[in-house]
Amino acid sequence: MTLFLVKRLIMLVATLLVAAVVVFSVLEILPGDPALVMLGVSAQPDTLAALRAEMGLDQPAWLRFFQWVGGLVTGELGRSYTYDVPVSELIVERVVVSLPLAVMALTLSTVIAIPLGVIAASRHNKPLDIALTGAAQFGIAIPNFWFAILLILLFSVTLQWVPAGGFAGWDAGFWPAVQSLLLPAFALALPQAAILTRVTRSSVLEVLQEDFVRTARAKGLSRNAALWRHAVRNALIPVITILGLQFSFLLAGTIIIENVFYLPGLGRLLFQAIAQRDLIVVKDLVVLLAGSVVLVNFLVDVGYAVLDPRLRSGGGHV
Repeated sequence: MTLFLVKRLIMLVATLLVAAVVVFSVLEILPGDPALVMLGVSAQPDTLAALRAEMGLDQPAWLRFFQWVGGLVTGELGRSYTYDVPVSELIVERVVVSLPLAVMALTLSTVIAIPLGVIAASRHNKPLDIALTGAAQFGIAIPNFWFAILLILLFSVTLQWVPAGGFAGWDAGFWPAVQSLLLPAFALALPQAAILTRVTRSSVLEVLQEDFVRTARAKGLSRNAALWRHAVRNALIPVITILGLQFSFLLAGTIIIENVFYLPGLGRLLFQAIAQRDLIVVKDLVVLLAGSVVLVNFLVDVGYAVLDPRLRSGGGHV
C-alpha cells in the first residue's frame, strides 16, 4: 500500500507541474498586453513601462514562472491587477459559493441517479428500463445552460418560488442562501445524473451476471434481496470513481452556470479575470481548479485501492 501511495503522489505532483507549465505557457503566447489593457491605448510609454515593471512583466518569462510556482507552493498567490487585493482573498470569498453549489449538485445527482440506475438494471430490457435509459440519454444531450434557462422560466418567472439569480449570501441566513443555489444545483446535476444513471445501470447489470449472485439466488435469496445485498454493493466501486470525477468537474466547470445565474463564484471570477486580462488571477484559478481535479482523482484512486486490494499489489490504474 505504501508503494502504491508513493507512486500516486509522484503522479499527482508531476501532473500539477505539467498543468502549471501548460497554463503559464498558453497565457504567455496569447496576444495582448495586460498593462496596456488596464491603462488604455492612449497611455504614455513611460506610464506603461512603469506599470509593466510593477506587474513584473519586464522580467524574463522563465523567472516569472519560477516566482509564480514558488508563490503557489508557499501560499503567496500574488495580487490581482484589477481588484488590487490578494488573489487568495478573492478565492476565499468566491469558494463559499462554488463549493456548496458543487456539493449540492453532486448530492442531487447521486440521490437521483443511483436508484434510477438500479431500477433500470433490475428491469432489464423491459419498458421501464427502456424509458429510463432514453431519459438518461436525453439528459446527457441537453446543455446545462439551456436547462438552466428553462428552470428560471418555470420556477422563477412563472411560479416565483425561488430567485432567478444572484446570491443572498450566508449572512442572510441558511435557507435564503440555499434557495439561491437550488436552481443552479439542479441545472448542474441533470447531465451528471444522466451519466451516473447509465454507469450504475451498466455496473449492476455486469454484477448480476456473476456467479456469486446466481449462488445467492440458488440458496433461496429473493430477487430483490440478491440485488440490494450483493449486486448493488459490488457495483458501487466504479460508481464511486465516477462520483469523484463528477465532483471535480462540478467544482471546475461552473463558469457557464454561475454566469447564467449571476453567482459570485469561482467560475464567474475566472470569466471576469479573462475578460479583464487579469493574468495572475487567471493563472492561479486555473491551476487551483486543475489541482482540485487531480487531488480528487488521487483520493478516488486511494479509495478504490482500499475497496479492491488487488490494485495495491499491482499498482495498476484505476
